[in-house]
Amino acid sequence: MPEGHTLHRLARLHQTLFARRPVAVSSPQGRFADAAASLDGATMTRAEAHGKHLFHRFGPDRVVHVHLGLYGTFVEGELPAPEPRGQLRMRLVGETHYADLRGPTACELITGAEARAVRARLGADPLRRDADPELVWARVARSRSPLATLLMDQTVVSGVGNVYRAELLFRHGLDPQLPGNRLDRETWDAMWPDLVALMRDGVRKGRIDTVAREHDPRRRGEPGRRDRHGGEVYVYRRTGMPCLVCGTPVRTATHAARNLFWCPTCQPSA
Repeated sequence: MPEGHTLHRLARLHQTLFARRPVAVSSPQGRFADAAASLDGATMTRAEAHGKHLFHRFGPDRVVHVHLGLYGTFVEGELPAPEPRGQLRMRLVGETHYADLRGPTACELITGAEARAVRARLGADPLRRDADPELVWARVARSRSPLATLLMDQTVVSGVGNVYRAELLFRHGLDPQLPGNRLDRETWDAMWPDLVALMRDGVRKGRIDTVAREHDPRRRGEPGRRDRHGGEVYVYRRTGMPCLVCGTPVRTATHAARNLFWCPTCQPSA
């Protein structure tokens, strides 16, 4: 599932390509046809993201809410747009570019009040200026749930997925099973700005890089990471491989139906 930096990249791109001008909206698949027809030719006033949610605003009270889920994708390109093929949920066409949405978990036309209700259910987004880390700390500090659970809870921190969770916990030497109420404030005060910086870097680069220069395997003449996620990471999807810091094999386990990755030496049990 795309993490928060991906949605913020999409919001910035769509803001550039489509905002403040009329947009043709269609639903070749048909599942969004009525809503698309009501929006066709309207001006998109703004595109923004909160966590893993994307909002296309058409005036004060019409908002297209998109959640990509596991399989959703947006593909953008220059005009002319190709003939629609397959399960194309929504197509946006602006003055110079188009954007095609396929396979989202959610693509719905909602009101401004409904959009605010969606956002009210979400935790602070490290990539938004209105994020309040004190609210996150308050939730974490009173919870007995493991940090591995809390960081993936979108009502606590919005936009963090499996990669950022694993990497943030490693970078701060934290046992993923440490209960939130046993995390000290000093460590939290270091974690939040680190998470903000990592995710902002992800927005800029379009990939997740978390490895410090001194630990980068490429500086030792070793091959860098090669998979569809891109970027250099410490533990995510490195099961059985040597930790880039201490050499201990990275471990994995299933946690709340998701894979959890950590180094047992750098992240000792609390």
